[in-house]
Amino acid sequence: MNAHAHVAVVIPCYRAREHVLGVIEAVPPTVASIHIVDDACPDGTGRHVESLCRDPRVRVHRNPRNLGVGGAVMRGYEEALAAGADVIVKIDGDGQMDPRLLPLFVGPIVSGEADYTKGNRFFDLTNIARMPALRIFGNAVLSFMSKLSTGYWDIFDPTNGYTAIHADVARRLPMAKISQRYFFESDILFRLNTLRAVVVDIPMDAHYGNEVSNLRVSRVLPDFLWKHVRNFGKRIFYNFFLRELSIASFELVVGVGLTATGLVHGALGWWESSQTGHPNPPGTVMLTALLLIMGLQFLLAFLNYDISSTPHRAIHTSRAPWP
Repeated sequence: MNAHAHVAVVIPCYRAREHVLGVIEAVPPTVASIHIVDDACPDGTGRHVESLCRDPRVRVHRNPRNLGVGGAVMRGYEEALAAGADVIVKIDGDGQMDPRLLPLFVGPIVSGEADYTKGNRFFDLTNIARMPALRIFGNAVLSFMSKLSTGYWDIFDPTNGYTAIHADVARRLPMAKISQRYFFESDILFRLNTLRAVVVDIPMDAHYGNEVSNLRVSRVLPDFLWKHVRNFGKRIFYNFFLRELSIASFELVVGVGLTATGLVHGALGWWESSQTGHPNPPGTVMLTALLLIMGLQFLLAFLNYDISSTPHRAIHTSRAPWP
């Protein structure tokens, strides 16, 4: 690594013409390069930046077709890595994220405490009242699903797009496989967990002005639910059966088996009782209860192991002072 860390900022742009110049202007001077990714923006954000911005750090990249915010960020990662970045910070171009908070995101990475940092708008409860109610509810639901699918039980606000990542970790991401639309923040967390990367939440406040969000919680929730279920299955298979077998693997298999057997046994007993009109014998009821209790105990033991195995040691080894 260089004597001083090369920090790059990636700003994906789609209908961000009104705010992007202000965002660029607020980026601290300690940032070495700023990568604007015009994601086939219909209002020509890339041309707008090229014609009016005089900041020598700015480089404009254009996607020939719209890839979605995830695809634009991955393009920005690739360009920043090619430019020699050591740490890559992603900020939206709509003005909701304060670039002056950038040192808070970079600090834990350059000090070796984290591989990836992300914003958390829910840390300060006094600021939550300013959020739209639907956004609060949607983020609460998505955060719980994200904990299950990613294995990062100690983080919140998974759709927060203010993030930073060490270049060594970014290179190891399967960028072609990461979701290109709004699910990409959660998908990156899932991929980071398979790498055993350390993720740290950074408390922050968001600014809600006259910018228009393209994210509709009611529209993405069903898609997010399916993708979280898919990633949960992949993560469990990768971490507990493919990579290594542990006591938690045994607890999961036995817990699922006992719980499923208890449910089936209870359902069959109920069906037989409803058809004959006779109550089930106490032994049958007790067997169903015993199977369910034991199954849930094994599942809770597995969950406890999963929570305690959240990565805590950064996987990148390079260090450099910044700024």
